[in-house]
Amino acid sequence: MIAFALAAGLLAAHPLGNFTVNHYDGLVAAPHELRIDHVEDLAEIPAAQAMPEIDTDHDGRPSGGELAAWAGGSCRRAATSFRITVGGRTATASVASSTATAPRGQAGLPTLRLECRITAPAGPGTVSFRSGGVDGRIGWREITAQGDRMTLAASDAPETSRSRRLTAYPADMLSSPLDQRSATFKVRDGGPPLATQASGGGPERLLPHGTDGLTQRFTSLVARHDLTPGFAALAFLIALLLGALHALAPGHGKTIMAAHAIGEGRRRTRDVLALGLTVTLTHTAGVLALGLLVTTGSLLAVDTLFPWLGAAGGLFVTVAGALLLRRALRNRHHTHTHAHGPVSRHVHAHGDGHEPDDGHGHGHVHGNGRGHGHGHESAGSGRGGVVL
Repeated sequence: MIAFALAAGLLAAHPLGNFTVNHYDGLVAAPHELRIDHVEDLAEIPAAQAMPEIDTDHDGRPSGGELAAWAGGSCRRAATSFRITVGGRTATASVASSTATAPRGQAGLPTLRLECRITAPAGPGTVSFRSGGVDGRIGWREITAQGDRMTLAASDAPETSRSRRLTAYPADMLSSPLDQRSATFKVRDGGPPLATQASGGGPERLLPHGTDGLTQRFTSLVARHDLTPGFAALAFLIALLLGALHALAPGHGKTIMAAHAIGEGRRRTRDVLALGLTVTLTHTAGVLALGLLVTTGSLLAVDTLFPWLGAAGGLFVTVAGALLLRRALRNRHHTHTHAHGPVSRHVHAHGDGHEPDDGHGHGHVHGNGRGHGHGHESAGSGRGGVVL
């Protein structure tokens, strides 16, 4: 169970998951050229895997120069991987400009955003474009196509980006990300100029998967302060407070904890506290597992494991729900029976001062004047539960 709780914890940062590499290619057919706005959004794990290549001076922080050098090489690889034909003839893409930034993500870990301006010679005719980079990475893949003083016809790509150039992923598509890797359209001369569009708010808009300001300041404070015993104790208390505030956010097993607590009626405080402690430990273990994936991610096939972890996690949650439903229905239809002698008419006298999950006895009198007592246990007396 803990493994799937860890996987769920890892998904909490980037909207599409910490393992994803997301691509956007905005195609613009202009006179004499095809312009390609190529954007890549690397979540925490792939960004950490790329850092050894970026951080050439090994100081742990990518500088502007290091990011620029990495952006240039990455954009050249992207341009080389494109397959472009215009009127049936192959067109070679070249890089016009490249930039990269490293916005902060989950737990202060860097993500990466790559933006490339790529061009290829083009003109009227049928244009076919196919993106490259078939590396097995999971993530969002999107292509748009527009005309700038040229007119597009029979295009199988939309004109506008659903993700705003990888800055705002649609909530209704997070479980099944867009996967468009090719586009075909016909281009003819003439048409209105392309209006300048907003970039979608810049890389800062990517941080629904980032940490909030308080956590970022706390991370920076710990990173640059000498770790004395007094400061370590203070940092622990602050981290405890931030963790408690973070736990108030959606998720974190509160629904399952509440269902477990009321599944059998009244629960002892010790049972609820034990469940809360279990959720706390597994969530903390998820953060530690994220650090382990970051440090050894180049050796782990996380992209291959991720779909299986998601499917198995969903299966276990379904089983947990079924068990809770079965227990609730069994408690609702709780009955008890016992056998008697020849005389069937009798009177029961039950006491009401017993706990629902403890055994209790009661007596009754038969018509022959003889009486006896017997006891029974509530069907909901078991203290077992389902913990994810």
